[in-house]
Amino acid sequence: MTEKKSIDFNFVDVIALVGKYFWHLIIITLVAAIAAAIFSGPSFITPRYKANVIFYPTTIQSIGNAMFTDLNKREADPLAFGEEEEAENALQLLNSSKLQERIINNLNLMEHYGIDSNSESPRFDLAETMQDNIEFKRTRHLAVEITVLDEDPVKAAEIANGIAEIYDTVKTEIQHQVALEALKIVEDQYTAKAEEVMDLRSQLKELADSGVTNYEEQSRAIADEIAKTSDNQRRKKLMAEQKKLGRYAGEFTYLNETLILELENLSQLRKRYEKAKVDVEKTLPQKFILTSADVPEKKAKPIRSLIVITVAVATGLLALFILLISHQFKVMKNRNKLETEA
Repeated sequence: MTEKKSIDFNFVDVIALVGKYFWHLIIITLVAAIAAAIFSGPSFITPRYKANVIFYPTTIQSIGNAMFTDLNKREADPLAFGEEEEAENALQLLNSSKLQERIINNLNLMEHYGIDSNSESPRFDLAETMQDNIEFKRTRHLAVEITVLDEDPVKAAEIANGIAEIYDTVKTEIQHQVALEALKIVEDQYTAKAEEVMDLRSQLKELADSGVTNYEEQSRAIADEIAKTSDNQRRKKLMAEQKKLGRYAGEFTYLNETLILELENLSQLRKRYEKAKVDVEKTLPQKFILTSADVPEKKAKPIRSLIVITVAVATGLLALFILLISHQFKVMKNRNKLETEA
């Protein structure tokens, strides 16, 4: 029957080994720290600088609705910000291909990052580089943060501020494009309705030329005259006028009531048309800047102190672990030797 052997570590062994090889461990750790300090320097790792822009996207989508609607029905406040939905929409736009293309072209990122346009996958390489150096995220206060890392501190601030400006421009262009389509639709409806109103007025003018200007008042006036007069000749004449007026009663009533309704519809369309014109002709900023990117004075990466501490601690622990393993193997070897001799 064979005895199962295992490697056992205990606190006494660890303390003993640390005491025995204390200076060895110290020297190994110091050497590792010095090496980490050297190899994390600018000669081996190019330092990168960080620039940040933080802004709140506006909640307003239509200037016309926001500015020219009754206060009790106003859909949006042009000074409002900090909505979760708007922050998510802003992130979607920042990551959209339309805005990404504008960023690449306006800021000349292909040349800046040294991407060869004739290589096998220049767009893929550029996308990977941008992903490593440019980040968009939502803050816990529902603002949007643009973070740019770059080897050139001036360029880092330029890219961050440039992206914020491009965001404003692209969003305005998209809204303007939609507003133009909406204006065309409303303008067509308004023009058609205005023509209908003009046609109704023309028909009522024709009735007026025939002597029918206001059927109800005219009919009432003739009936009163018939009731008052005792002259048969006069009565017959008034009754003839009443009969003639009656022939236009239905048409006048229809045209008059329809005109009233269509004038109300025309008034509503005029308001919509004026709002749509405002959306096309006027613009508002699409963001409230909280923090603009300044040229960073200190590098953000690499953090040499963190690298040195991490490497030194890891090396010291690794050296101690190797000593423990080596010690245990020696103990097991001696134990096997004693068992064999016995």
